[in-house]
Amino acid sequence: METNGNEKVPGKSKQHQRKRKDQRRGEEKVVDAKEEVKAVEVQQQGAGEMEPQGTSEDVLNNMRGLVEQLKVGSKYLMRTPKTPEEANQRSFKFWSTQPVPKLDETISTNEPIDAARDVAAIRQDPYSLPDGFKWDTLVIDEKDVLQELYTLLNENYVEDEDAMFRFDYQPDFLRWALQPPGWRTEWHVGVRVVKSGRLVGFISAIPGQVRIYDKVETVVEINFLCVHKKLRAKRVAPVLIREITRRVNLTGIFQAVYTAGVVLPKPVSTCRYWHRSLNPRKLIEVNFSHLTRNMTMQRTVKLYKLPETTKTPGFRKLTPRDIPEAHKLLDAYLKKFNLTPVFTEEEFRHWITPREGIVDSFVVVNDAGVVTDLVSYYTLPSTVMHHAAHKYVKAAYSFYNVSTVTPWPQLIQDALISAKTLNFDVFNALDLMENHKFLQELKFGIGDGNLQYYLYNWRCPSMKPEDIGLILL
Repeated sequence: METNGNEKVPGKSKQHQRKRKDQRRGEEKVVDAKEEVKAVEVQQQGAGEMEPQGTSEDVLNNMRGLVEQLKVGSKYLMRTPKTPEEANQRSFKFWSTQPVPKLDETISTNEPIDAARDVAAIRQDPYSLPDGFKWDTLVIDEKDVLQELYTLLNENYVEDEDAMFRFDYQPDFLRWALQPPGWRTEWHVGVRVVKSGRLVGFISAIPGQVRIYDKVETVVEINFLCVHKKLRAKRVAPVLIREITRRVNLTGIFQAVYTAGVVLPKPVSTCRYWHRSLNPRKLIEVNFSHLTRNMTMQRTVKLYKLPETTKTPGFRKLTPRDIPEAHKLLDAYLKKFNLTPVFTEEEFRHWITPREGIVDSFVVVNDAGVVTDLVSYYTLPSTVMHHAAHKYVKAAYSFYNVSTVTPWPQLIQDALISAKTLNFDVFNALDLMENHKFLQELKFGIGDGNLQYYLYNWRCPSMKPEDIGLILL
């Protein structure tokens, strides 16, 4: 199993990176900024409306590198395959030993690759680590342990190429992400240095059910694979993957879902991030984005200005009493798609209930008191490393949304307004589900990088982005 490759990696606009490189090289030519993918450390270690004329496209181009570096970049990795053509040139020595489809495999069935095994036949002892390291199951309910995990991720989970932005998973976010209903302590797998006890590696799994076409399977989501920057030549990541697989298999679960920013054997779908500036002035001031030719700060701010208040009658924050009805609304909506979560009401409550600084959710309620629409987004800030005034960039990521009465553009614009009111700087969304119905109209800019969806120990026909109804953190 692989790390959840939609890891959020701090970054800046492509133009800013080009400017920095030009300055270093003393050249006038433009150098393309290269995205690198944190999640593929697995492979590298043996596992890879009309706008004012001449303004909108320039500004959107400035934003294109934003999410890709927030989600799938790292200066610490070598070139990794971003396209099927590049992937076909790789041997994938680690993945060739795993139950995943081959890149050139034509698939017409929807079934496991390897049959479930008797749990008694599963290896009982942990896999061997390189000398000087030991396993440790992290009890993240302990404040000091959670802080250790936060520090590991904060310092090693990747940063942008110029070390100006670093993704900042807050401890409360980690606890929310790692402790949904059914979570297991033994699936929070750490690696420590024997002599010092320092935490230098981590991988996690959380349980859930997904619908794959017409079949519902119990799976785990793999996330937060992280190895200390100085230890990535010691092949710790493949051992982490094997160990989390072993521990999950011991509970009778043999399938997993994960995402990555690179092409590995074999994606079930390929999605693209789009991003919408909410605070262009701040993004420009911290060099997250830059003004382009023919653009002024005033014109840029005007381009992305939103109404002060929401438009939709009955649009309000979700409350506990909305949970049963909103859960049924989402459950019915997700049946439109081919790869989706199957949430119990308890799971829905965990993921969608508003939590300050973690997740925000809103519903639309009609005159009869019926919940007709739902929007939600989660929070992932990046620390600004070297700026006198601004210390972070606050990003919202679209989560689960349902539109049954309110038109999509109106509903999501209200979500943008709510995010702006909550001081978010940028709002990001994938092109999955029915998001194509609002992305361009609401001035989202298309990103340059893809997000690949993968299933472990499962083969099924490929899906289009609009077939995907699953969001991984």
